[in-house]
Amino acid sequence: MDSSRRNEKHAKLLKDKRVPAKQRNRQDQRNPVMDFSLFDRRGYPVVSVERGYAEWAGSYDATVAVGLDRPLLDSLTSIGWRHVCSAADWACGTGRTGVWLRQKGVRTIHGVDATEQMLDIARSKQVYERLQLADVAATQLESGLYDLCTLVLADEHLAELDGAYREAARLLTPWGAFVLIGYHPFFLMQGMPTHYHRTAGEAITIRSYVHLFSEHFQAAKKAGLSLVEVQECVIDEKWLATKPKWGDYLNWPVSFALVLRKA
Repeated sequence: MDSSRRNEKHAKLLKDKRVPAKQRNRQDQRNPVMDFSLFDRRGYPVVSVERGYAEWAGSYDATVAVGLDRPLLDSLTSIGWRHVCSAADWACGTGRTGVWLRQKGVRTIHGVDATEQMLDIARSKQVYERLQLADVAATQLESGLYDLCTLVLADEHLAELDGAYREAARLLTPWGAFVLIGYHPFFLMQGMPTHYHRTAGEAITIRSYVHLFSEHFQAAKKAGLSLVEVQECVIDEKWLATKPKWGDYLNWPVSFALVLRKA
């Protein structure tokens, strides 16, 4: 075989081994967006965050299991709650987290949510000094004012995490902490969406995304935040006492908590 033919054959082999353009693009993305639809097993109609929580607001407190967030908040050891003077509660919803913070002695709490119907219910709890309609990545709150920022059961509705972590770094005092409690990616990847039921009984999914823990770490690092505590909540018999219909999910990790501080 002459040299020209060998070169042609070698070039063909290299061409055959090249990664397709679409695959190269996926590989170049460190954090490709993973829409929940990739894992959906239920096929419920999907609505936006604003529409979904507007419809869910009236029954939210009665239907969301306290086991998703309360045990994790109670388990955190890296925060002295009574030393927190001011807190920003993002995606504050109906005020569940705000009520818990006030019970722990936090004096000043500002709440932010994307849905006016949720804010109306949060306002009725009378624990917030200030409530406003805003996006968690652009809260319009004052920089460097807060000892604590919380984002509870909302990160799965963000297509990307960088904006939220940047906003936390902007709002926190030098000694402040960012607490993020999320619906566990394992649960989402098993096909269980964030969903609610309309009055007529129709199940509706609120648009969600799957974020791996590596995404949280990378977003935090870019924002200048360091991870200081991680907790995970696994469904056990005590948990099922508050949500007995979830018996099939015994021993599944259902939610997680991260605590981060400025590096």
